[in-house]
Amino acid sequence: MAYKEILTETRGRVGIVTLNRPERRNALSPTMGEEMREVIEMYNADPGIGAVILTGADPAFCGGADVGDWKRSLDDPNEADRERARLGREENWVHFWARSKPIICAVNGPSIGAGLTMTLSADARIASDRARFSMRFVRMGIIPELASTKLLPLIVGFNRALELMLTGKTIDAQEAERIGLVSRVVPHDQLMEEAVTLAADIAFNPTESLLAIKKLTWTNLVELDLQKVMVSEGQELLAAALRPAFGEAVNAFLEKRQPDFHKPPA
Repeated sequence: MAYKEILTETRGRVGIVTLNRPERRNALSPTMGEEMREVIEMYNADPGIGAVILTGADPAFCGGADVGDWKRSLDDPNEADRERARLGREENWVHFWARSKPIICAVNGPSIGAGLTMTLSADARIASDRARFSMRFVRMGIIPELASTKLLPLIVGFNRALELMLTGKTIDAQEAERIGLVSRVVPHDQLMEEAVTLAADIAFNPTESLLAIKKLTWTNLVELDLQKVMVSEGQELLAAALRPAFGEAVNAFLEKRQPDFHKPPA
């Protein structure tokens, strides 16, 4: 299927979504958001896909929200009302990613404002050595969104998160790796190879287990009762032990072979 503002491809069990407005530094628009949501939902429903990569068409990953859309909203109150109504109808982006198959952000260039906060709810972030990062909101007179005032401190620490948000400064890929904003930095021409390898390693595993791990992790992010955490883990563990993937893993171990979690049923 052809999309206006994204590109898609698959490599084995990995689905790839590329933000494709390079002339606007892949600035987020309502159309781009709708297309991303549609294709990730399609991958979620596809048993042949186990993980998803999100990247950008060079030279940027995502330069943030499209300021042209902001200007139209300022000039036309009806446009602002329509945008608020649209957002009110959609599932929150963070909740959507939390229930989706694992998502890896391959940050190939500048990741600014909303182009950064949208990555914080991903399951992994790796960066090209050309990547740059900025919580730019304060310099536009607004504040961060998409639960980033919760997620960013969890990822990089309280004081580092505040420094990034209160200054709006830009950091390079090496600094992002040092503070834990990304897990690794690789040469630009190796980024997609590294991302696909990571995504394939994840996609090798049983999809039901991957989704259960994500569900537990997101739920327990805000659960303070340790007993409830362990009870929910026990329930998911019991459910996993009753699924075919567990039997396949046990048999593969005893037969000294790699398990095949995705073979068609006999």
